[in-house]
Amino acid sequence: MDPAIEMGLRLTCTAAVFAALAAWELLAPRRPLAVGRLRRWPSNIGVLVVDAALVRLLIPTAAVGAALFAVGNGWGLFNWLQLRLSFGAILGFLILDLAIWAQHWAFHHVPVLWRLHRMHHADLDIDVTTGVRFHPFEILISLAIKIAVIVAFGIPPVGVFVFEVMLNATSMFNHSNARMPSWLDRALRWIVVTPDMHRVHHSIVRAETDSNFGFNLPWWDWLFRTYRGEPRAGHAEMTIGIPQFRDPKEQRLDRMLTQPFRDEPGASDQVPKN
Repeated sequence: MDPAIEMGLRLTCTAAVFAALAAWELLAPRRPLAVGRLRRWPSNIGVLVVDAALVRLLIPTAAVGAALFAVGNGWGLFNWLQLRLSFGAILGFLILDLAIWAQHWAFHHVPVLWRLHRMHHADLDIDVTTGVRFHPFEILISLAIKIAVIVAFGIPPVGVFVFEVMLNATSMFNHSNARMPSWLDRALRWIVVTPDMHRVHHSIVRAETDSNFGFNLPWWDWLFRTYRGEPRAGHAEMTIGIPQFRDPKEQRLDRMLTQPFRDEPGASDQVPKN
């Protein structure tokens, strides 16, 4: 796939999903926002711009380029086994989703990685822009992990492209502040991580923060016993964020980018257990 076409398709899909979810949040919000959009959105979207620029500068070929390289050189398990394209793409999608789940778990349990990831959790509200709020260093580490998995397995480029588009879309979807009927949420949880499911993960309570690590598929949390159905305080009353960096000024882009290298005086680096 031509890199320009790939980038154009991904940007178009991302913009369309973002616009649809932002409108849904506006028309049917799940919970009132504590800080609001005006103070958060410029910085959350700003960090996305920084992430994209850094990735294009340092790793311009990114994930799909790595898949094309692996296929062109016959690298990876799938190429050695000569798997059918359709089977390799589906299996590759599942492997990548499991790898992202495992990576997310590690970013919560390895202290140096948590210092990067906590910027995502330091958002005082959760909405569609939280789904793109990741520290640039975390994005680079995540991309390196994906490239290693893609090359090791020889995942077909089409499978990687679909996964990347779906990951962007579901990250925005499951972070959205969109209300949906409870019956629809229950039905969707069988096949995709819903906003109510992932919102538990952004609770200030440690046991809830360390649950529901999935972005695309909910199955890994069931399998590894990290699934939690609801926050203890309920969705309307739960507190979003972490104990550190609760001053609204920490939502500024410059403060967000330096959060991994700072500690708020008197605040623990750990999320409270209860």
